Amino acid sequence: MRPTPAYAAANAGAPLVPFTIERREPGPHEVLIDILYCGVCHSDIHQARDEWGGSIFPMVPGHEIVGRVAQAGAQVSRFKVGEVVGVGVFVDTCRQCPSCKGGDEQYCDEGMTGTYNARERGTGAPTYGGYSTRITVNEDYVLRIPESLPLDRAAPLLCAGITTYSPLKYFGTKPGSEVAVVGLGGLGHMAVKLARAMGANVTVLSTSESKRDDAIALGAHAFAATRDRGTFKRLANRFDLIIDTVSADHDYNAYLSLLRLNGVMVLVGLPDKALPVSAFALVGKRRSLAGSMVGSIGETQEMLDFCAEHGIASDIELIRIDQINEAYERMLKADVRYRFVIDMASLRG
Repeated sequence: MRPTPAYAAANAGAPLVPFTIERREPGPHEVLIDILYCGVCHSDIHQARDEWGGSIFPMVPGHEIVGRVAQAGAQVSRFKVGEVVGVGVFVDTCRQCPSCKGGDEQYCDEGMTGTYNARERGTGAPTYGGYSTRITVNEDYVLRIPESLPLDRAAPLLCAGITTYSPLKYFGTKPGSEVAVVGLGGLGHMAVKLARAMGANVTVLSTSESKRDDAIALGAHAFAATRDRGTFKRLANRFDLIIDTVSADHDYNAYLSLLRLNGVMVLVGLPDKALPVSAFALVGKRRSLAGSMVGSIGETQEMLDFCAEHGIASDIELIRIDQINEAYERMLKADVRYRFVIDMASLRG
């Protein structure tokens, strides 16, 4: 076992503070990764504050990890020492259920093993995430980071990138598709970039008029302020696909009215309470309301390669690890464009 510097929350709502965890030596099919950068996801806050329930403490968050292979197990075939790699939202699945065998292991029937705030299969030990200097992961759940991607800006692709790429691909985004993105935060700004690269006509829907210029700069063709109720009349029956990234309470029915015949609204944001949906918002135009989680390992690698090909990376603010509590408070105020990323060199001293 290797003592490893980390930052952890001791209990729900406690500030993150320096903490030491033990990382195991890599097994035959595992790699030990020296972490270079770790993105800060809004779900880190939810789980560190036990807002979804079931949190495991002490907790070391972080599931947008970019690092370098420091050691490889004897039977590792995919990666070599020195290669730059990534680890996303999960580090294991059952491998036997229909979802796993069908290449959708993120929907594992037994539940995927989260990179943090989960229990390891077999041992039951808690998993600890990327707010640390190293991590040991089975090679099957490790991604290769293309050389052309800037490493700090690649980290959020492992959650924010794949969370938006997966539904855009699954629901058939193609040149000429009319796509709306609700919310322009960590997820939303990636959805805009990816949809634009897929050839879609992209509209950002936001309550904040101040985000208009940013939306256009990121690649959106249009922007509409949703505090203006006239927006919903003007854009009625417009979109093939809506990617809803918002985690705050909002009216699903109003946004469903913007879908054309057979249109789909996909939820990737996670409001903390149930929001009502009227049947009338769906049946009139054969509309669908769907949800989507992160993608599979294969799809995540595809997304990384797509981003490298199209010059796409996350817009970030690089921080030191000792700024993490301030970053959490700023995220709650939407005071970040558009993702915090921790430089883990700041934890090594």
